[in-house]
Amino acid sequence: MTKTAIRTARPVTRLVRGQPTSDGAGVKLTRVIGGPALPQSDPFLLLDEFGSDDPDAYIAGFPDHPHRGFETVTYMLEGRMRHRDNKGHEGVLDSGGIQWMTAGRGIVHSEMPEQSSGRMRGFQLWVNLPARDKMRAPRYQELAADRIPEVEPAAGVRAKVIAGRFAGIEGAVSEIAVAPLYVDLRLEAGRAYDADVPLGHTAFVYVFEGSTTLGGQSVRRGTLALLGEGDSVRLEAGAEGAALLLIAGKPLGEPVARYGPFVMNTRAEIEQAFADYQAGRL
Repeated sequence: MTKTAIRTARPVTRLVRGQPTSDGAGVKLTRVIGGPALPQSDPFLLLDEFGSDDPDAYIAGFPDHPHRGFETVTYMLEGRMRHRDNKGHEGVLDSGGIQWMTAGRGIVHSEMPEQSSGRMRGFQLWVNLPARDKMRAPRYQELAADRIPEVEPAAGVRAKVIAGRFAGIEGAVSEIAVAPLYVDLRLEAGRAYDADVPLGHTAFVYVFEGSTTLGGQSVRRGTLALLGEGDSVRLEAGAEGAALLLIAGKPLGEPVARYGPFVMNTRAEIEQAFADYQAGRL
């Protein structure tokens, strides 16, 4: 007789609301991870949601700025953004596309709108790198919407698998140190779904449309739910349905020294990063 695996549903350990802020040259956004309420959640350093119909909220973009020691992940729901960097990469991130940039030992890039009207909406996630990879060569991955696999694991449930393995589908982005899971998950009104989440990974759900119930707690739009231990999460969409990000990653358990655009393990490494940037060595 075949034994049925027992799944352990992850509880909600904390709810966090995003806070309005601005970054770059004045782009208005909502900071969910990286602010006072939730400075980080190993290995995740920052999660921003941006979205506006007003060009004045995004038109100034993110002019040239440096990074070292981590990865930036930009997922565009709507709009167009051009990336350029000092390593020769250039491309336009369009609606539904993903950009996964490994800064490694250093990169200087810009992210500027390719539109002067209309809606721009999406997310940027910062993912830490382990000490052994912080000085690796930079890498840039840009994938259009049609290269991100989609799956319907149950009636009324759709998923875009950006990274990791979900519902039997391998995500578009691979070879990332923290073995991430990154899924855009949509549930129709009243639908419930049990999603697998890697055991031992830090995991959270961020609801960006509608509402869902997790572990008996209602999670509304603009709220991040940190998840406890387990290997699955039960999601139940509210009356308006739900659109959410399900994200998980292997915690690094290493010291974090962070200042502005640099994330290293020690203060001395941060000071070296600034010196290298000022000397044009990034």
